[in-house]
Amino acid sequence: MSLLVLKEVEKIYQEGKIEVPALRGIDLEVQEGEFTTIFGPSGSGKTTLLNLVGALDKPTRGQVTINGENIGELSKNELALLRRYNIGFIFQSYNLIPVLTAFENVEFALRIAEGKKKKGAREKVIQILTQVGLGDMLNRRPNELSGGQKQRVAVARALVKEPRIVLADEPTANLDSDTGKEVLKIMADMNRELKTTFIFSTHDPMVMEYANRLLELHDGLITREEKR
Repeated sequence: MSLLVLKEVEKIYQEGKIEVPALRGIDLEVQEGEFTTIFGPSGSGKTTLLNLVGALDKPTRGQVTINGENIGELSKNELALLRRYNIGFIFQSYNLIPVLTAFENVEFALRIAEGKKKKGAREKVIQILTQVGLGDMLNRRPNELSGGQKQRVAVARALVKEPRIVLADEPTANLDSDTGKEVLKIMADMNRELKTTFIFSTHDPMVMEYANRLLELHDGLITREEKR
């Protein structure tokens, strides 16, 4: 069974009396362990597609199935649980909590996913931060970290709960090319080691180089696909 399935998915936004179609009929299957990049011009529907895959929104028409569950049939609480246990998010703006240290930001994500503190949680957080190269920066707050280091914390935060899918929205947009390459390599290594499925939206050709599957989106339609 495919990890993610979209069937004839449409998403229409209402602006007053005007209907604005963002997705016009998407058919897509993603298998576990894929490293997929969605690219296309601004307004092509990339963010809308990620929002649907991330169970942050529901399609107007069609069906989105994640790990065997049709998100259109789930309540708000059920969607929240699906996101909590199955999906990790990485944003271009990092979205770290400024008053928390790197360790605390990652630990907080783990506690949300697993509830109360569990034995071994501290070790798990230290391990994931060490894997992304921040083992000696556990107690630094976001304002004491560079952009690349903040993004590494964001990667660790997304991966610490061992989600089935990680969604990365323009993850290299605020990074220089060398730092962006380092962050991408970390995610590619974890994709291979943990079999975590990564789905990116990007304009960055460097991100596309790392993908084993490329999807071009234009005017709400997948217009080209390339597997590597």
